[in-house]
Formats: sequence, C-alpha cells, structure tokens
Amino acid sequence: MHPFSDQPAQTVAALGEQNLLRHIRRWLGSAMPAAPHGMGDDCAVLPATALPRGKRPLLTVDPVIYGEHFDDAIAPRAVGRKLLARNLSDLAAMGGRPVAAVVSLALDPRTRLDWLEAFYRGLAATARRHQTPVVGGDIATHRGGLVASLTLAGVTTSSRAVTRSGAAVGDFIAVTGVLGGSLSSGHHHAFTPRLAEGAWLAARREVSAMMDVSDGLAKDLHALVPARAKPLLFGDLIPRRKGCDLRAALTDGEDYELLFTVRGTPAAAARLAADWSRAFPRTPLTVIGRLAPASAPSAGALDLSAYHGFEHLR
Repeated sequence: MHPFSDQPAQTVAALGEQNLLRHIRRWLGSAMPAAPHGMGDDCAVLPATALPRGKRPLLTVDPVIYGEHFDDAIAPRAVGRKLLARNLSDLAAMGGRPVAAVVSLALDPRTRLDWLEAFYRGLAATARRHQTPVVGGDIATHRGGLVASLTLAGVTTSSRAVTRSGAAVGDFIAVTGVLGGSLSSGHHHAFTPRLAEGAWLAARREVSAMMDVSDGLAKDLHALVPARAKPLLFGDLIPRRKGCDLRAALTDGEDYELLFTVRGTPAAAARLAADWSRAFPRTPLTVIGRLAPASAPSAGALDLSAYHGFEHLR
C-alpha cells in the first residue's frame, strides 16, 4: 500500500498535529496507558514496579524507513508490527523483557490517514501481545519521506545482561532457527522476536555472549569474536530456510535469530542443546562452529571474508 496521496482530504495534512494525536490515541487503544503513564505529558512516568530490584535496565532504538525497511508491497499493519518487533529482538539478545516504548514519526504531509491508522493498529496489536505499553512519542514534518523510530525500554530477566563481549577462545558458536531468504519469504516483517528464548539462554551460565542476527550471520558474527581469536564455521552446519543456499544464509540479514557462544566442553554444549529441545521443541538450535586462536589452522572452515552482510552507509 502506497503511504502517500495527492488528495489532501485523505492525508494527515487534513487533520494537523493535534487532531492526529487524538486519532493516534484511539488507534493505539489499550496499548497506551492513561497519562501520566502514557501520552499527554512532556515525559511518561514509568511505574516503580517497571524496574524490579536486582534487574538491570536496558534501552534500544530502531527505525523503519520508507524505501529502506519497507515499500508499497508491505501492508502498513505489518510495518507497525515490524517496528516494534525488531526492537524487541534487540532486548531478546540481551535476555531482556520490554517495559515501555515511545514512537517518533517524521511524516510527509501527504501521508495517507488510512495507511497510518493501519500502521498504528499493527503496532498496537504487537504491543499488546508482548505486554509493551506505548507511552508517548513525537510527530514532525519530513517532506518527501516517512520515518518511524521506536525507542524501547526494558529490563533484564535475570541478574545479568548478556552482552556481545563475553566470548573466549574455545567457546562453541550456536544459532537459533533457520537463516536466509528473509525478504522473499516475508520473514523480515512476520518474525516472532525470541524473547522467551533469550531469557532462557541468559539464565544459562554457560552462555557467554549473545546478539541477534539482523545484518547477516557473516557480518554479525564478528561482533562476538574476541581479540586474537577467529571463528571456525562449517558450511554444512549452517541452518538454512528452505530454498536458500549458503550465501543467502550467511548474508541476507533480517533473520532476527539469536547468535550466541557457549563456554565449556562438547558435552556441555550438547547438554544445553538437549535442554533447549525440551524447552523449545519447535525452534531449532544449531551449533555451527567454535572460536579458535587467530593462529590456528582453518582447514575445512568457511572463509568468511568471501561473504558480506548488510552495512549501512556502504
């Protein structure tokens, strides 16, 4: 659905900012608390219970941009869903759960009201599903474009936040789900963020580092590799979506699966995988390689320099 119209009566310009905000309140419905815990003040007041004792606060932000993250082929309801889901995936990668979200819109005055309503209804449905109150945001004019940015506050589900920096030589490398073909399959806007799975992994002390796969495994993996180490991945182990070749699985991106490292012996990694299959029988977990010293031989391992994922501004 094209987001713009040349018929002024069909656009946000027909309402203006204040009337549009009233419509947004209605579109969000129960996904938006009443003021001061929701829209209506300069800041939303988060309840004290939102930050439990012993948990660590988390904060992330991601946008969706017309022409970059979605186009006319993607339904506006799916765009709203994707905006929140990709932020939830960031929380999942650190073992977190959501607390509250704010949404900032930069809109061309020609933005269609029916497009924006469907966008907000998709966002609201996803917010209710994942118990994420939308507590406010902002609206600005952006002639010629459409950008929606969501900032998400969360907390850890255990006493630690699993970061990208905890891995060491000898750790196993594992990934959830299957990879590749996110655009052709529609997965890039229809995925389920791995919140429960991320919380489960964060509670396992043998999980040493974690992130989500958004720009492609071949690129994202390097963020987990410590100094003086290298990843040894094996092509026949990489889990692929049906119809995808190895390059697609390594480089397509927007998989929103969890990529993590596991400390310990092969038996420890196998035990974690067995426990996972009981907890999440419908979601594969695959050990795809190991971290080795930078000087170690790479016989049989993938040459990741031949694969490139998505990189902004390049």
